[in-house]
Amino acid sequence: MKIVVLDGFTLNPGDLSWGKLEGLGDFTVYDRTEYSNEKIIETIGDAEIIFTNKTPLPREVLQAAPTVKYIGVLATGFNVVDVKAAKDLGIVVTNVPTYGTTAVAQMTMALLLEMCHHVGEHNRAVKRGEWAASKDFCFWNFPLIELEGKTLGIIGFGSIGQATAKLAEAFGMTILASGSRRRPELETSTMRYTDLDELLSESDVISLHCPLTEDTKGIISTQNIAKMKDGVMIINTSRGQLVIEKDLKSALDTGKVAYAAVDVASSEPIDGNNELLKADNCIITPHIAWAPRESRARLMGTAIENLEAYLGGRPINVVNA
Repeated sequence: MKIVVLDGFTLNPGDLSWGKLEGLGDFTVYDRTEYSNEKIIETIGDAEIIFTNKTPLPREVLQAAPTVKYIGVLATGFNVVDVKAAKDLGIVVTNVPTYGTTAVAQMTMALLLEMCHHVGEHNRAVKRGEWAASKDFCFWNFPLIELEGKTLGIIGFGSIGQATAKLAEAFGMTILASGSRRRPELETSTMRYTDLDELLSESDVISLHCPLTEDTKGIISTQNIAKMKDGVMIINTSRGQLVIEKDLKSALDTGKVAYAAVDVASSEPIDGNNELLKADNCIITPHIAWAPRESRARLMGTAIENLEAYLGGRPINVVNA
């Protein structure tokens, strides 16, 4: 049995082991595969098992790879695979849910705290000699913001949204949540569900934790930003296409949105002409919320379990059943 990993470097740049997968068959891992159908088909070859993180697998590729019986997506989101085509062709597709819950929630709070305190910029200011030259015992270059008593609106209240809420509540924040699935038992004196319009209008901070769907694509738009408080802060650690970036840039320019922090972009790596690169009040990180070693180790472990379960005739985490 041939096993091919199409783009293994991001998951494992050398600090994890492929050993268990190597023991399951004739195993080849490629750091990256060029995003062209021809090259992807060539890289797959006659493999029966393939793993992908972000390498796209459209119908045309799957039809040209008749030996493939199983696709393991090395991520929670599986939109890189045409899952309907895979089902039509009898290919099982699995994903890795919940592995990054803790890491993404932690990163969300890191971005929020950076917007509140500008730790990085104040560190750079001190290193530039500005504190040494100050006439006062302290100084600050940005407004400093306290979170207690403020409202965090979480769009998408799955496992990551819930984990983020727990951390925010520890800072004294009140939570408004919206999403397609409501669990009334999660509501407390500091967290309640609401509709999107109320969340937009009442939140001091809005954080995106929803999947990318036709309903959520472009949810941060001029129309919805107009419903928000003046000076709102926006965080996106989910998918870049949830934000219409030129609309967010305009709102950042006017101050309607005081700050934004995004770990994702509409195209990745980020396009050098992306509007948000021109916004000084927008923090951009290179899609790293999921990437602590502990999180990637969980991802690797579940990916192996998924394949072992499939080989044992009891597939789990199947997304195209």
